[in-house]
Amino acid sequence: MSSRRILSLMGIAFGIFCGSNAHATPPAGPQASIGAEIAELNFKDIRSLERNLSELGSHRAYVFAFTTTQCPLVKRYLPKLVDLSKKYQDQDVVFVAVNVGPYDTIRDMASQAIDFDAPFTFVKDYDLSCATALGATRTPQVVVLDHEHRLRYRGRIDDQIRLGGALPQASRNDLDQALAELLADEPISVPETPVDGCVITPAAQKSTTTSLTYHQDIAPIFAEHCARCHHPDSAAPFSLLTFEQVASNAQMIAEVVRDETMPPWYASSHHGVFQNDASLSMAQKNKLLSWIAAGQPVGEPDEDEPTVGTGEFSTKKWRIGEPDLVVTMLEQHTIQPTGFIPYKYVVLPHLFIGETWVEAFEIRPENRAVVHHCNLAYMTSEGASDETFITGYVPGGQPLDLSHFSAGAAYRIPAGAALVLQIHYTTTGVEEKSLIQVGLRFPRENVKKKLHHFVLDPRGWKITPHDPAFAISSSHTLKHDADLLGLFTHMHVRGRDMTFYATPPDASQETLLQIPNYNFEWQLGYEIKPGTKILPKGTVVSATAHFDNSAFNPYNPDPDKSVEYGPQTVDEMFNGFVFYVDNNEQLDIAVNPKTGRVIQP
Repeated sequence: MSSRRILSLMGIAFGIFCGSNAHATPPAGPQASIGAEIAELNFKDIRSLERNLSELGSHRAYVFAFTTTQCPLVKRYLPKLVDLSKKYQDQDVVFVAVNVGPYDTIRDMASQAIDFDAPFTFVKDYDLSCATALGATRTPQVVVLDHEHRLRYRGRIDDQIRLGGALPQASRNDLDQALAELLADEPISVPETPVDGCVITPAAQKSTTTSLTYHQDIAPIFAEHCARCHHPDSAAPFSLLTFEQVASNAQMIAEVVRDETMPPWYASSHHGVFQNDASLSMAQKNKLLSWIAAGQPVGEPDEDEPTVGTGEFSTKKWRIGEPDLVVTMLEQHTIQPTGFIPYKYVVLPHLFIGETWVEAFEIRPENRAVVHHCNLAYMTSEGASDETFITGYVPGGQPLDLSHFSAGAAYRIPAGAALVLQIHYTTTGVEEKSLIQVGLRFPRENVKKKLHHFVLDPRGWKITPHDPAFAISSSHTLKHDADLLGLFTHMHVRGRDMTFYATPPDASQETLLQIPNYNFEWQLGYEIKPGTKILPKGTVVSATAHFDNSAFNPYNPDPDKSVEYGPQTVDEMFNGFVFYVDNNEQLDIAVNPKTGRVIQP
């Protein structure tokens, strides 16, 4: 078969792979000419925040590369973009990947940055306004702006990889050449080049007619996924228990469902299975978005429709059931109306006289509106540390209840210990009061396994100023066979992502959990069904996190500052918690179900 025939068949295959994108109509609208000034661009960042061109800051050059997670040419060219971004990182050139995939989520986009170890910004162009303004029609087309936001180059990265085949090497490195000429204040010799790739295609418009109704189709979704947080006297900003409450917030609901910021869940769906996954299925997302687009038809109530009332929450004070022991802060805190509140540390008034085993813990703020998050640990005469961490409270999170994992598992508190809280308060605009309780439930059966955990907590690092993806890694080698039960991440406001890996002896590395767009406001635990993830002795459990110390990070206190480890939000942390039980352990410890203390034989 001739080489021309092979290339032709490869081109057909590429077109089939790209589906309709290979032949679709490019975005409509006037195309900016070379030399035109781009007044503004709008997009969403990995945190689902609306951002614009001016927020990228003032730079000598800007490179916008249009991407999707599916286009084969994007996948083949991303490593070249990474190399080019590193080449020009000290010459004040900003690279931005603009995702235009009609069905790529923001989380998918953020995962792609991790998968390709891309040290630059990824943003989402939902309505293709960026593509239209810059005249981009295919992925991975690139557009270069100068320091005055004038369009100086548009086209391919180079001519090596084409539809249907590739050259051994590029005959012309178009983007590299354009940047070199721009930075040398020379005219760009070839300001526009043809580009191959997947045609940029708008997402299909939702129909304005539907057979879906609130009572028959939508109410069950809200009862299952939303009502637990969105009810009166909770940290949620409004209730979602009735049709009127849902309909009055319909457009906001559509936005957060599309962006996957609600229900809160930050794990990539491509790695790991978690028993507390709160995310909506694709079918549920499509139902909600289609129903909202069609004007929120109400329908008639159904006898089988799940109903949720305010009384259901007010009567269930404790999610772990009635505790065997409740410990309350001695002092009620007064929370100022506005401003920053440093962490508060409180030792709870209860001393564990003897060794105590606990099956469930629940941190219960009486005023949940002011508690951003709260961590619980035990302390001895030697103090508290990461090793004595027990659990945490975050809005929308879950209490630590080991009955959900494995019969006979419990947490050990040594004799002479007390409980201590680390509380992060948030202001509400008015003066507030806060009192926090901790409930404990003791085992009803003999303890078979002790809950173990370790913390990946590297020190000695220093995040460099203006670095958008500073990487930190840490690892731990398991000393026995482990039945993995949960993973938890803690970083501060520069935290961008964290990924956990397991590398067993004589086996390849596996991704346990990937959090592509970490959110300091939602520090969730990720629970694993017992028996589904057994890691043999000698397995190296590791984690890698990236920190965004750039000015584009909207929460960054000071991008000019080198950042080191510290307990306050203006500092930074890398904490990767791993919870497990020894798969071979059989303790058979008898405890008093009223006190949790060991019954001596």
